Amino acid sequence: MLFDTDLKGARARLSELLDEAEGAVAFTGAGISTECGIPDFRSPGGLWTQNKPIPFDVFRAHKAARNEAWRRKFAMEEAFAFARPGRGHRALARLLARRRLAGIITQNIDGLHQASGVPDEALVELHGNGTYATCLDCGARYELGWVKAHFDAAGGVAPDCPECGGPVKAATISFGQAMPEREMMRAEMLTLRADLFIVIGSSLVVFPAAGFPLKAKHNGARLVILNREPTEFDDLADLVVRTEIGEVLSPFAQDG
Repeated sequence: MLFDTDLKGARARLSELLDEAEGAVAFTGAGISTECGIPDFRSPGGLWTQNKPIPFDVFRAHKAARNEAWRRKFAMEEAFAFARPGRGHRALARLLARRRLAGIITQNIDGLHQASGVPDEALVELHGNGTYATCLDCGARYELGWVKAHFDAAGGVAPDCPECGGPVKAATISFGQAMPEREMMRAEMLTLRADLFIVIGSSLVVFPAAGFPLKAKHNGARLVILNREPTEFDDLADLVVRTEIGEVLSPFAQDG
């Protein structure tokens, strides 16, 4: 079933599906955050068209690569520092609070789900979190302010871990880096328990993350895809909505 422009009908059908579900799960991608001022990665003008990603093994092996990675990170932070949760984030937080959602699996690294009030235990971050940093060797956590202060003081040289001397990296998953085992296990558990799986703002082309909607559908869950552009999974979905995410989800942020 496809609602391209029937906003009222799409909202009504989504509400029905949520009412019928006992274990609804949301799966979010970059599209939920674009109205917050955070550009996505793959669209024209997206972040990947501006900078070629630095692979994980290159980051680990070369100080110059770490310096460049942190330079890019801080350049982007200036643009994203004032981003706040959008209508989609607030709606999902409200649905969780009302127990109409069992959890959220996200590909995003912006921390906006937490900022909207989603508790850590209800959120699975498949690609990590860009709001802090960790040492790749000992796992020590460092706030971005600490990294930036040392980076600036050293004239653009990335700091190493004071505890063990290891490389310090934003707590995100880079190209070539292993997916976090614990988060993948949590995501699989939520997916297999879901009777409704709602994809929101994901192009569904990044694997293994994009495999979760397919797994949910094959396990008997109803599948909803809310995204501005078509995805390869649209033909499998029970409901496809191609319009602005905030417009569709904003009523779900209301009490009642």
